[in-house]
Amino acid sequence: MLNFCSLYSGSSGNSLFVETKNTKLLVDAGVSCKKIVTALNDIAIDPSSIDGILVTHEHTDHVQSLGTLSKKFDLPVFVNQETLDAMPKQRDKIAEKNIKTFKVSDKFEIGDLTIHPFSIPHDAANPCGFNLYKDDKKISIATDIGHMTKDILKNLEESLFIMLEANYDPEVLRCSSYPFSLKSRIAGPTGHLPNEMAGKTICHLLKSGLKNAMLGHLSKESNFPELAYQTVLDELIANHYDENNLSLNVASREVPSKLIKL
Repeated sequence: MLNFCSLYSGSSGNSLFVETKNTKLLVDAGVSCKKIVTALNDIAIDPSSIDGILVTHEHTDHVQSLGTLSKKFDLPVFVNQETLDAMPKQRDKIAEKNIKTFKVSDKFEIGDLTIHPFSIPHDAANPCGFNLYKDDKKISIATDIGHMTKDILKNLEESLFIMLEANYDPEVLRCSSYPFSLKSRIAGPTGHLPNEMAGKTICHLLKSGLKNAMLGHLSKESNFPELAYQTVLDELIANHYDENNLSLNVASREVPSKLIKL
């Protein structure tokens, strides 16, 4: 048993849920504690049964209620030292016994899940994505990626499922109301991943067994769910892949996704 659910995903806040028969994890806590508890209740999960929270990086849309959740439900927080140091307001709410630091690229275990963090290019202290393994099944979570690299692709290969960023469409971003400095940050090498590159990445991963992909972390101002989906679909078709061989979904910023069972 290996299940995934996107509780919330978007530029306004992110929190993901992964479970096996014996282990339940959150990845990030970037919306209010109340919203996360509500989403967990919606999928029949008791927040106090969570075995830990994995943290990708310190930006508010990923850690807004991290400290509150940890304190309220006595949850361990798994985070690298640089990210921990970069979020003192959250760190101060977490009991010392619940701070579990890891080194990026070093594997570790939580219950019956093996976790492999890997570096991503983003304008944060030490941001990372995660591979999660249960038996012979691998799922990957990769958002907030300024640009795709060979190392990231290598880490994503052989995943059955991937939660992949499709943050913006370049033309919609260009015409958005964002100031030029923010547009430059988003499209820069430590910003976010555009729809087309998400499509190219998925095309590459299909060669190594990808069966299921969810597009996440969409911008509210410079993207649309339908546009992200269609852009990726167009890439698949252009590369002569049968789109029926891949289950493709777009994560909502407001409501939990369906539970994906792998």
